[in-house]
Amino acid sequence: MTDLGIDQIVSYRLDAENGKLVRSGECALPPGSGPRHFVFHPSGRFAYVINELSSTLGALAYNRSSGALGLLQLVPALPEGHDIHSSHCADIQVHPSGRFLYGSNRGHDSIVIYAIDEQSGRLTYVGHQPTGGKTPRNFAIDPSGAFLLAANQDSDNIVTFRVDAHTGKLSPTGFVAQCPTPVCLKFAVLA
Repeated sequence: MTDLGIDQIVSYRLDAENGKLVRSGECALPPGSGPRHFVFHPSGRFAYVINELSSTLGALAYNRSSGALGLLQLVPALPEGHDIHSSHCADIQVHPSGRFLYGSNRGHDSIVIYAIDEQSGRLTYVGHQPTGGKTPRNFAIDPSGAFLLAANQDSDNIVTFRVDAHTGKLSPTGFVAQCPTPVCLKFAVLA
């Protein structure tokens, strides 16, 4: 669980016998980071956190048996020279292939793209894609990994991008749905 106020990701284990969660550890982030959300890599060996206040993303090693997380790397979510006080990170997603990481920037109104090294979990910068609207609070990648949809809260639209399977880069499809104040997108997979 991310805790923005104490700059930590706190781990819990399930005590099934007693029906409760028991705190089992924490991963400290630099003061002022403000961890907002985190996601696991499909391999289960890594996790990634987006830090709202410092506009950074963190790559984390994950120990499945103990539940422990350890910080491997911190990278910027904004382009070099951009004022971190004029933008705040929001959402984070790993591509279904496990090859790319995406994070949204509210204020800069972009999605940052990083390639994931499958062996080390470390990140390499790919680029930024403008979201075609204001305040991309949330976004979702379709289960096939072919499309990313960005929910632009303050411009009342959802913009669809095609994902390049080789580079991770995004390109606008031209499909824009008008939607009042979109803040969350989820794909439902029907059986």
